Amino acid sequence: MTDSRRLAEGGVRRKLRRVDDPLDADVVLVNTCGFIRDAAEESISEILRLAKLREDGPQFRLVVFGCLAGRHRDELLKEIPEIDAIFGVGEDEKILEYCLAQKALKRGSSEGKKEGEPEMPGVGPSYAYLKIADGCDKKCSFCVIPAIRGRFRSVPQETVISEAAAFVRSGVKELILVAQDICNYQGHQDGYGLVALLRDLAAIEGDFRIRLLYLYPTGITDELLEFMAGEEKICKYLDIPLQHSEDRVLKLMARRGVRKEYVKLIRKIRRTIPGVALRTTFIVGFPSETEEEFMGLADFIEETRFDRLGVFAYSREEGSPAAGLKGQIPEKVKQRRLDNIMKRQAMISLEKNEELVGRRFRALVDEIDDRVIICRLESQSPEIDGVVIIERPNERAEALKGQKGPAPSAGDFIEVEIVGAYDYDLKGRLVGA
Repeated sequence: MTDSRRLAEGGVRRKLRRVDDPLDADVVLVNTCGFIRDAAEESISEILRLAKLREDGPQFRLVVFGCLAGRHRDELLKEIPEIDAIFGVGEDEKILEYCLAQKALKRGSSEGKKEGEPEMPGVGPSYAYLKIADGCDKKCSFCVIPAIRGRFRSVPQETVISEAAAFVRSGVKELILVAQDICNYQGHQDGYGLVALLRDLAAIEGDFRIRLLYLYPTGITDELLEFMAGEEKICKYLDIPLQHSEDRVLKLMARRGVRKEYVKLIRKIRRTIPGVALRTTFIVGFPSETEEEFMGLADFIEETRFDRLGVFAYSREEGSPAAGLKGQIPEKVKQRRLDNIMKRQAMISLEKNEELVGRRFRALVDEIDDRVIICRLESQSPEIDGVVIIERPNERAEALKGQKGPAPSAGDFIEVEIVGAYDYDLKGRLVGA
């Protein structure tokens, strides 16, 4: 998502205009993912859909870029000849040059199209992703990201701070810091790490919050936890992909840390940051994972009771060390284990949500219409976690009855009372309405 935004911003600077309907476009860009099989299949499906759409419509140019494109360039061109151009990771300038060339060819032949001022894309009214690094130096045996995106490279702090300030000025209320491992961030000054960056970001004037995604467990420091506990602008929320809990499987995955260390870390986080929401992800069905080890993972989840949890069935990625391991698990077994974990987590999530009923929180509005307000608590990350749903009366006058001030809009902070709980979402009431 951040790669797409950065490319789109480059297009805006070059006076390229973004349109919502591919049939109105001269060039359609598809950003592909090759991290896991499902994502790659989704990318290919979208390419084929657009190729089909073009058969009886305007002849836009179909351009494919990103991880999958860079990794399987020749195969994609051979299997999907409808692709007009293909680019890998980090080839933004080449993509923009291609688009500008198509614009030059189309000049004078686009009568009837509105050529208004280009709009800055990728910035919603409530949140924006801020990439602070790319690549990865870890060598997890199941992962191909280092081969696709290269070594870990931090974005200069001046660039990150400048982008963050621009987002805040545009009205964004939540900055979401992302990287393969944000704990490893290092600015271009000695000793300028993640905490220093967070301190500078929090110093930006404005009413906004900062969310941290993807922290490698062994990189989380006491300094970071203590800063988060004391800084109001930092969401009390940590996304820590653990991938597994059992020592032998973790070793096969080439992951650092062991179960005892993970338990100790989780206890320390909760002790240092009261009320913190913890999210993690696990992989089930890793090669040679035994039933006993799977049940060990299930017990670990019951013990630690994560607030948010995602689980993936192991995907045998070509070129990864794990692809050659013996003991590949049948797909049916993987799916059974995945379903088992998700059923357990649904119960845990419901119980945790029920504990929030009757309490009031500050929430950020993401969407609003005549029927509902969709907002998120500090403990809910967009697109991956649940939301708070506030039902609105049919009549606007009733909706505003007793409410102080104007009706909320997307991007506003509001006060909500939790009045109901579901497995993942919450039902809320707008305080004062």
